[in-house]
Amino acid sequence: MSVKIQEKPNQKSLQPKESLRTIRYGKEVFSFERLDRKSDRPKIRITVHRDCRVTVHAPDDVDEEEVLNAVKKRTRWIYKRIHEFKAQREFITPRKYISGESHYYLGKQYMLKVEMAGESQPGVKLLRGKFEVGVHQNSPEQVKAVLNQWYTSRAKYIFEKQLTELLKQTLWVAHRPVIKILPMKTQWGNCSNKGNLTLNPALVKAPRECIDYVILHELCHIAEHNHSKRFYLLLSQVMPNWKSVKEKLDAMADYLIHVD
Repeated sequence: MSVKIQEKPNQKSLQPKESLRTIRYGKEVFSFERLDRKSDRPKIRITVHRDCRVTVHAPDDVDEEEVLNAVKKRTRWIYKRIHEFKAQREFITPRKYISGESHYYLGKQYMLKVEMAGESQPGVKLLRGKFEVGVHQNSPEQVKAVLNQWYTSRAKYIFEKQLTELLKQTLWVAHRPVIKILPMKTQWGNCSNKGNLTLNPALVKAPRECIDYVILHELCHIAEHNHSKRFYLLLSQVMPNWKSVKEKLDAMADYLIHVD
């Protein structure tokens, strides 16, 4: 199971060629995709993604009319969410990786200062509220590569450190999970069947409480393998304010991962 940024549009549809439907709300017409959903969960789940896709998860035994009626009942909410995401993205510009630009680390913004490294190895120093990035060639591609390498290194250190602290309260975890760092566009993290964690290095740009939320979420999956009531009860026991922390992380997603 995983903490998702936005779900991947690669799940098997009930009707692969005809899975995309459209529905009208006033003068607006939007499409949605029906995807399969295990029958042991609530019947129909509607999701509006940050890229403005709309997906409807429903078990195979739910007919088309019931799915359509469920979407119709929530068209106003869907319309509102789509326009909220569109409005948010209007203010987000791609990174240029030049001096004066700001970048996040542990929830705080730092100004980027690009310098020539000379005979030294390319690298990053965090000094006096600035990212000082030393490169051999002052190009956006090299600055980005050096900075991302630093983020990955820091992510491994911070995630291991936070995991050590969090294991003190997750007593159901018998063995320390192995942490793998992997850049992902749609997930903050996931937990394998063996109980090992894969975490997104971009998560190190978020506040520590957001990092803790993602790690705790995945550790809870070691005990509860789906998002059942027992899963959320367990998560609430170890992080009572997880909902507000999740909202904070979701609100930062575009700035932390979708701007490159």
